[in-house]
Amino acid sequence: MNTYKLSAFLAIAALIAYIVITVLQWHQVGGWLLMLFFAFLAFAFRGNVLLKGFSYTVMIFAAVSLAMYYPQHFIAVGDFKLSKLILPLLQIIMFGMGTGLRWADFQQLAKTPKSIGVGVIAQYSIMPLVGFVITRLFNFPPEIAAGVILIGSCPSGLASNVMSYLAGANLALSVSITVMVTLLAPVITPLWMKALAGQYVEVALWQMMWDIVQIVILPIVAGLAFNHFLRGKFKWLDDAMPLLSMGGIALIIVVVTASGRDSLLKVGPLLIFAALLHNLSGYCLGYWSARLFRMPERDCRTVALEVGMQNGGLASGLALKMGKLATVGLAPAVFGPLMNITGSALATWWKGKKVDDGAEEVAVSLKV
Repeated sequence: MNTYKLSAFLAIAALIAYIVITVLQWHQVGGWLLMLFFAFLAFAFRGNVLLKGFSYTVMIFAAVSLAMYYPQHFIAVGDFKLSKLILPLLQIIMFGMGTGLRWADFQQLAKTPKSIGVGVIAQYSIMPLVGFVITRLFNFPPEIAAGVILIGSCPSGLASNVMSYLAGANLALSVSITVMVTLLAPVITPLWMKALAGQYVEVALWQMMWDIVQIVILPIVAGLAFNHFLRGKFKWLDDAMPLLSMGGIALIIVVVTASGRDSLLKVGPLLIFAALLHNLSGYCLGYWSARLFRMPERDCRTVALEVGMQNGGLASGLALKMGKLATVGLAPAVFGPLMNITGSALATWWKGKKVDDGAEEVAVSLKV
């Protein structure tokens, strides 16, 4: 028996033990058993070609399990609040995104203005409005509703580029749309929040604009400059950034989950369903928006992934800046893992459905 099969059996054993412990109401050890189930399952997934891409998300579930059962360990270490790590981690992640960009990526913006324009407009119209409709349908508490609108109003992130690559979509277009919506975020995200979420929470428009500049724009510019002047001189940094980004995203999700654990217990299942509906609506409406403009199939798939996948880390950082991490920050924390699952599944399905739409393949250097 290889180690992957052994991990699968151990995952089943941990799940059975968790169910028994839960029935007996020995909740003090339940979190550890649930964590072991997800951890063994994640390792088992590594041995399967189709499931390998889900292993990181499953490991996030393992960490979130501990955060839900033992939140006190993920809120503070001694007198130090772990939420203070969120903004520096986000800036490091954005810096990493900047180091993965080149000036040629910006030149690409001028080559396909129609496709990029469709992607940007779809991104900043579909997701905020769908988020707003969802808050009306589900009647969430005001600050939870504001979080749903916030995640919809944020730009896409690196995850959409990764999924476009896995799906065999137009990676150059994906990177271009991500760059453009990210650069526009300091203006458009606060405006949507003011217009749609202002009825739920107080939105300081100019402060939010400046916050996004600090969290996103300045680190990306610094990363771009670093790549331009010092490219290849710090190989250890190139190797470390993807791992640091993944670890940073996981930590952000865990800290937000622990902080909002009580609220999540009240609206958890409904919020999960709402986040899934939001995410899937983005894929569907994004794809058909591109089809409406008669874009090539590969580009339609790219737009779908760009629209459906949001920058949950940025949304969490803005929730922290608003002083409402435990409520406004919940929707981004739920949306993040879900979009990785659905995005991986969609990318895998599309990868098996090759298209030849005559579009010219453009090689893009992307570090993830």
